[in-house]
Amino acid sequence: MTEPAPPIEEDVFGVLRGVIDPELGSNIVELGMARTVRVDPDGLVDVTIALTTSGCPLRAQIQRDVRERVGGLPGVTKVHLTWDELTSEEKATAMSRARFNVSQNSPETEVPTSTRVVMVASGKGGVGKSSVTVNLAAGLATRGFTVGVMDADIWGFSVPRMLGIEGRLGGSPEVGKIDPIQIPMGDGLLKVVSMGFLVENEESALMWRGLILNRAVQHFCEDVAWGPMDYLLIDMPPGTGDVQMGLAKMLPQAEMLVVTTPALAAQKVAVRVANMGRANYLRIVGVVENMSAYVSDDGRRHKLFGAGGGDALAADIGAPLLGSIPLDGAVSDGGDTGQPIALGDGPAAEAYRAMVEVLVTEALPPIDMAGCTARLLAAAEDALDAADAL
Repeated sequence: MTEPAPPIEEDVFGVLRGVIDPELGSNIVELGMARTVRVDPDGLVDVTIALTTSGCPLRAQIQRDVRERVGGLPGVTKVHLTWDELTSEEKATAMSRARFNVSQNSPETEVPTSTRVVMVASGKGGVGKSSVTVNLAAGLATRGFTVGVMDADIWGFSVPRMLGIEGRLGGSPEVGKIDPIQIPMGDGLLKVVSMGFLVENEESALMWRGLILNRAVQHFCEDVAWGPMDYLLIDMPPGTGDVQMGLAKMLPQAEMLVVTTPALAAQKVAVRVANMGRANYLRIVGVVENMSAYVSDDGRRHKLFGAGGGDALAADIGAPLLGSIPLDGAVSDGGDTGQPIALGDGPAAEAYRAMVEVLVTEALPPIDMAGCTARLLAAAEDALDAADAL
């Protein structure tokens, strides 16, 4: 197989725009922190990052995000970071951007920049993408995290049923925002938004086309009072259509988790989703192989839908295989009764708990808000207060 050509500098700066400073609310390119990019013919990418101060506690977080996003580009063999420090003039420019963000009444979206946004995507329907979304959300919540769930599969919404939630979305007319439906789970909290909370019944058919679909998910981003969240999991519609591209533009900090089955057909279609994500400068977190094998009572594994689809997809798109969920009747039962299997027992439950552990500790650790930019933002707010007092 021919190795992909190294990316151009423009592509590297494109993915760096997905590295968001969680407190200043802007990406490191906009803040002037991404100084230079050099791409060698052998695929080595050197990125120079200027910090507000050489001892910035957020250095480790920025380093991780840069390495993961740049390293996920096809043709990149190695990522080298060179560190620098902003000059006084550059710090003043960054602070100007911080003051501007603080002075705004509302952000571009209501999704906090400190939230890890994960698009759970698939190339085709029927691979269990919604089930993966719901069970990962439940597993993260039981670990004590606040987890948002956005059901962006407008036509095929199923999250309310899978979580056993009924009700209608409401909110305060004075604030002009929609409140997500909240349910405590374990030591954490789920915040859920779905078209299922806006229709009369689950059997309602929504015959909407591109622009209306995109506007619906735009409302979910801009008009829902999400509040603080550690994670936001987005159950995407299958394929590579308007919703996917619209969300990629509205949430540039988002990352993508690709779901497939062991079947070769599902794996080949899923490659398109990964390519679409990277074309929109999204980092591919990894691959989940669903319905991997049936585990009988005697412990034997039966590969009813083939084998190797997850490994093949991971190798094809250059992303890790984060977990394989066995075929387990309890998964379907849990989805039908609103009791996610991740909260129960059995082979699938164990697989989900193992995958949540990988996400929290390695692939998608929560963003640490303690750092030098917090002090900078506080200084910006103090400066605004002082100016108002004059």
